[in-house]
Amino acid sequence: MTIFSLEGKVALITGGGTGIGFDIAKCMIEAGATVVITGRREQPLQDAVAQLGERAHYFTNDVTDLAGLEPLVEAIEAKLGPVDILVNNAGINMKKPALDVSDEDFGRIINTNLNAVFALTRTCARRMVERQSGSIIMITSMAAYYGIDRVAAYAASKSAVAGMVKVLASEWSGKNVRINAIAPGFIETEMSRTAMNNDPERRDRAMRRTPMGKFGKPEDIGWAAVYLASDAAKYVTGASLPVDGGNSVGF
Repeated sequence: MTIFSLEGKVALITGGGTGIGFDIAKCMIEAGATVVITGRREQPLQDAVAQLGERAHYFTNDVTDLAGLEPLVEAIEAKLGPVDILVNNAGINMKKPALDVSDEDFGRIINTNLNAVFALTRTCARRMVERQSGSIIMITSMAAYYGIDRVAAYAASKSAVAGMVKVLASEWSGKNVRINAIAPGFIETEMSRTAMNNDPERRDRAMRRTPMGKFGKPEDIGWAAVYLASDAAKYVTGASLPVDGGNSVGF
C-alpha cells in the first residue's frame, strides 16, 4: 500500500551495520527509501551495504564525537539530499551490579545512549523544522518500562530517551516533525543470543513472561520503524511503541 511507502525518502540509521539497525535499514529499503547507515567500524558497514544493495550508503562515524555530527549530516545531505528520517539506533549496554558501576562506566553509557542521541537529533531537527517535514525514531528498551537488574546505567539512559521523546514531540510536532520511539522486547540477534545463553535464568524468565511464547526477530523492529516513518503514522507523535510479544504486560 502506498501509504506505507518511503519512496523518495532518505533515512539515516545510526549503528546500521549489524543487528537491529541492519534490519531497520533492510525494511526501509524494501519500503522504497534510500538509506544511510553509520557506525564506528568500516568493514561491517561495507559488508552491510553490499547486502542491502544500491540504495544503501554508509558513512563511518562515532556518534559520541559530538563535534563531528554536524559535518556528518552536511556530508549526507550534500550527497543524497535532505534527511527525511532519522533512526537513533546506535547504543551500548553494560551488565554489572549497580554497586560495581563506576562513574566512568555510567558516563560512557549516558554519553552514547543519551547525549549523542540528543545531539544528532538536534542537528537533523534544525533542518527538518526549517523544511516543515521529518520523522525521528528513537530506540528505547523494556528497561525503560520496568526494573531489570544489573543494567542501571542502560536503564537510566533509555528512560531518559523515552522522556525526551515526549518533550521533543510537544516542541516540534507543530512544525510537522514527528518524534516517536520503539521499545524492543527480547529480540534475537547474535549479541542477544550470546548474552541470553550466558544467563539462562534470565533467558527463561524473559520467555515465561512473554505471552507470545517466543522472542522477536530484528525485522519486527524494522517494520515497526517503517510504519512510524511513513504517512500511515502521520498523526502519531510522542508515542513509545513496545514491540515485545506482550512482554511488558505479561505476568
